Amino acid sequence: MAHMPAPLLRTLIVSARYSSSGASHSAIRAVLCSRRALSTQSSSNEKLQSKKADEGAFRGVEGLHYGDIPAVSSARDGGPIADDWVMFHPVYTKEELKAVQTSAHREALTMSDKFANFLIRVLRFGFDLVSGYSHKEIPPGSTMTLEELRKKGYVNTESRWLHRILFLETVAGIPGMAAATIRHLHSLRIMRRDAGWIHTLLEEAENERMHLMTFMTIKKPGILFRAAVLATQGVFYNIFFLSYLINPRICHRFVGYLEEEAVKTYTICISDIESGHFPEWENMPAPEIAKDYWRLAPNATVLDMIYAVRSDEATHRFVNHSLANLKKNDVNPFAIREPDMTVKGVKYGFEREESADYVRDSQKMIQKRD
Repeated sequence: MAHMPAPLLRTLIVSARYSSSGASHSAIRAVLCSRRALSTQSSSNEKLQSKKADEGAFRGVEGLHYGDIPAVSSARDGGPIADDWVMFHPVYTKEELKAVQTSAHREALTMSDKFANFLIRVLRFGFDLVSGYSHKEIPPGSTMTLEELRKKGYVNTESRWLHRILFLETVAGIPGMAAATIRHLHSLRIMRRDAGWIHTLLEEAENERMHLMTFMTIKKPGILFRAAVLATQGVFYNIFFLSYLINPRICHRFVGYLEEEAVKTYTICISDIESGHFPEWENMPAPEIAKDYWRLAPNATVLDMIYAVRSDEATHRFVNHSLANLKKNDVNPFAIREPDMTVKGVKYGFEREESADYVRDSQKMIQKRD
């Protein structure tokens, strides 16, 4: 991917892959620029307005057509790609994986922001309590053994990490699916285009589900854990579904704050592995499903996988905070492309005016290609 233009656009993971040796610059540009189009209005704010079903729009407004995808070989084994069971999702460079920062935080300025942030803090406290997760700063100059550090709650055991991650991903996969369902039904009712939101929300839901599938190759949950997931899912899905009907912006802000916590959690996990406090995963090979999904190297480890997962969570953090700043019928600025991790990893999201500018730039790319 050494020749891929910046910002790095959302990588296709359906029937095309890109490698530095397999795809021409023009083929890459054709796919990256043809993903989904937005509106055709001229002013900055009007760029965010969706279109009616019978109004003209750019090619690809409802999604990328398979006919637009050039045939490319796998970057890993040189063979054809057959795994068309996944949706679009980013594949990150080494530089992007290291660019994610936990300091990207949306200050709770409005009452709705404060309410969403409060809910996350309450849920975080309860989740930590139930999962047994704890993380305290290790005292400077400490000579405690790893067993002592774990016993006193400074670092977590493998079991605690897995319980936390598995439960987190079962919950994190709900908002995108619930929101996509509501927007899909709304589009059918009012007979109006969705303006690119549904695809992004479904991609987020599947991405979180793939996180779960990946970590389940390390540990299969027991019956009690599955029962807890079943109960939580039943309650949380219905609450989020009803909440999204009432106020979608608060819901996206809630998810943005949730993803902020997810980024922090995976950053701590990475730190524990790299500092020798999590030896079980230090040299563990990454599962094959992870190598395939994120296009990791054949010798990739679980640490490499977690770097990719953290980058996904940073993407969700950025996207949801950005969507929370939009109006209900605004165009999704990420329908065609997304910024690379040097933006998503350090910035909490786009303000509405920034989204409008991003849409305008995306349209210029399509016009230039055409």
